[in-house]
Amino acid sequence: MSEVTNDRAGGRAPRRWNPLVRAARCGEALHAWRTRRHGHAPPAHDTGAPPPPGPAAAGSVLWRMRTTVRDEPGALATLCTALAERRVDILSLQTHPLGAHTVDEFLLRVPAGTDLTAAVAAGGGTDTWTERADAHDLVDGPTRMLGLAARTATDASELPLVLRQLLGRCTIRSQPAAAAGTAAAVPPEGVLEGTVIRLRDPEGGVITAERPYLPFTPTEFARARALVELDARLGPRLPRGRDVLALSEGGHVSVRRADTTDLQAAREMHERCSTETLRRRYHGPVGDASRYLDHLLSPRFGRTLAAQTASGRIVALGHLLWDGDETEVALIVEDAWQRRGIGAELLSRLVDMAVEAGCAHVYAVTQASNTGMVAAMRGLGLPLDYQIEEGTLVITAGLDPAPAQSTPAPGERVTRP
Repeated sequence: MSEVTNDRAGGRAPRRWNPLVRAARCGEALHAWRTRRHGHAPPAHDTGAPPPPGPAAAGSVLWRMRTTVRDEPGALATLCTALAERRVDILSLQTHPLGAHTVDEFLLRVPAGTDLTAAVAAGGGTDTWTERADAHDLVDGPTRMLGLAARTATDASELPLVLRQLLGRCTIRSQPAAAAGTAAAVPPEGVLEGTVIRLRDPEGGVITAERPYLPFTPTEFARARALVELDARLGPRLPRGRDVLALSEGGHVSVRRADTTDLQAAREMHERCSTETLRRRYHGPVGDASRYLDHLLSPRFGRTLAAQTASGRIVALGHLLWDGDETEVALIVEDAWQRRGIGAELLSRLVDMAVEAGCAHVYAVTQASNTGMVAAMRGLGLPLDYQIEEGTLVITAGLDPAPAQSTPAPGERVTRP
């Protein structure tokens, strides 16, 4: 069987940013699966557990907290006094002015047995939000922003991930310029509408950040806009390193990052692929397969790896696609190069990239008969979840977090008096 899987999984319309990709989905069966699997709320682990430290907490714990106080003399001092009375150590503080109120963002070290929510309420704080933190949050604000800017400058595909890290637990979506009216609806300076930020994508589309459970502040909006403007000034960019991969049956290919400059070579690979290989990959009319490449190769929507011969001919593509709160992996290997370990190698590298990006899991959407893709996913040695409907198979792999991001499961909670 071919070592291929299809493009992005079809689902509810707000999660799909490319109408061409949606048109190639398997239809109502896959749509029904996505609808049942995903809701509009933030992921459960982001909003449910663990709760803010209470009497049952054991040991000092780092927490990020955001709360709103009136913008008047002494209001912040009252809040800090209430925290100090409970021996809560304030490690850092940032303020976000909002007219008659100020949103204060803290990094706290909280002793065991402290009811943080009650302490904040006693100090006059309202609309309080908390999230578990770790030692990496001890970096000061300017240093953190410089680090995020450096990531953006190195790799165009980092922008959605950097925005998510900047803004906390939110959903970042990109809509391509091909989506009618998207860019026209957003002014050049962007739009801030409570829990939604919309910014012009340097490639002509729109980038949307949504955090339904916590409004964005003008300061966060300005920071996000600065990163997008930096991305626009730097233009297209991609890490250019490559590795040589020895094949199981002899010979070798090189593996490197790919982008839209590889469009022609990718189209030529499509022309050499059989109808069956293209059908397994795209689940739609095979004549339309090459129409998706401009989207798939764009660093804005993820990362692509290409396997190519010494002559420069691309023989396989692997995609890691940002899908809102989730991440999809997809592969296509030219027929003459299948069953030589290329698909498995690309998949392993894509999963490594997902781990480095802090993804909790990746999923692949294929056909139940595609034993090559099923075997490649099993070969990862990761916990797998299988869901199948009418021949459409969705395989989800749970990922081990990267060491630098190995932290307790974060929990957010909003409390109102």
